[in-house]
Amino acid sequence: MPDKVTIATIARLAGVSVPTVSRVVNGRSDVSPQTRERVEQLLARHGYRRRPPSMRASSGLIDLVFNDLDSPWAVEIIRGVEDVAHAAGVGTVVSAIHRRTSSARQWLHNLRVRSTEGVIFVTSALEAPLQAELSRLNLPVVIVDPAGMPPQEAPAIGATNWVGSLRATEYLLGLGHRRIGFIGGPAHLMCSRARLDGYRAALEAAGLSVHDELIRPGNFYHEAGFTAGDRLLSLPDPPTAIFAASDQMALGAYEAVRRRGLRVPDDVSVVGFDDLPEARWCSPPLTTVRQPLAEMGMLAARTVLRLARGERTESRRVELTTELVVRDSAARPAG
Repeated sequence: MPDKVTIATIARLAGVSVPTVSRVVNGRSDVSPQTRERVEQLLARHGYRRRPPSMRASSGLIDLVFNDLDSPWAVEIIRGVEDVAHAAGVGTVVSAIHRRTSSARQWLHNLRVRSTEGVIFVTSALEAPLQAELSRLNLPVVIVDPAGMPPQEAPAIGATNWVGSLRATEYLLGLGHRRIGFIGGPAHLMCSRARLDGYRAALEAAGLSVHDELIRPGNFYHEAGFTAGDRLLSLPDPPTAIFAASDQMALGAYEAVRRRGLRVPDDVSVVGFDDLPEARWCSPPLTTVRQPLAEMGMLAARTVLRLARGERTESRRVELTTELVVRDSAARPAG
C-alpha cells in the first residue's frame, strides 16, 4: 500500500543512498538529473506520499569516524573535511569508536536516528557486521588511509607512503649515512607496511643490506619513538641516522638522543613522516615527509558528497602525493 512505502525502499530500488532520495523528496538541487529522474519515477510508481514542506528534514551531516582522536594528524583531517562540509552547507559529526564493539554499536544507533549524507572512516578496519549494517542503510562510505584492503565498493583515499619513505631514506643516504635506523608504525596498517617497504627498497637500491636490528616497531606516538630510539642508540654499532614513520615518533627519538647527551643533527640525524604543525617549531626544525592530511580529508568529503548525490567516482583508490620537506634535523655523519 502507498502509505507503507518508505524512503529506504525507494533508495534500495533506485540503487542510491537514503539521503539522495531525501534530497529529491525535499526538492533540493544537489542531485544529478539522471538520478533525480530515476528516483522521481520510482516515487510516482509506488505512490510515495510527500510530507508538507513544514515537516521536511533539514540538510544532512557527514559522519567522520576515527579509531582514536588523540593525535594531531586527526585534527588536520578534520580540518579538511570541515572546509568542504561547511562550503556545502553540511555539518560534521566526529566520533571515535576505539576498536570496541560497544562503541561501534552506540555509533550505529546514533547513525540510524540522524540525517547522514555518508560516512568517512579514517584508518579503520571495516568489520563484516559494520559493513553489513552500512550496506543495509545504503549509506555511501569513504575510507581514508585504510588499515587493510577496503571493501571493493568503498572508495579509499591514501598517500604515496612508499615513495615518501623511499625519498626520505635516499636523502639520508645522499648525506653519507649507511647505518639508518627505522621506527615503524602499527604492522596492521597498510601505510606502515608501505613506509617500511620504501625504506628497505632505498637501502637495497644503494647496495646495502637491511639489518633487522636497525628496524624497531612503533605505534606513531611519542613514547614509542623514545623507546625505539633509545634501543637503537643502545646498539654496539648504533645508527648515525633515524627515520621514524611519524613526526611524533621522530620527536620521541629526539628525546632519546638528548638524554644520552647527544645532539640532533650533530651526532644523530632524525627524519619524520607527516609534517604536522609541530615539526616546524621543534628544535631543530624537523626534516620530514609531508603527508597531505588536510587535502585527504577534503577529497574524502567531496567524494562522499558526490556519492550521496548519486554520482559515480572516477577511481576507487586515490593516492595523493607526498614530498620531502628539508629542514635542520639531518646532516652528514659526524667524523
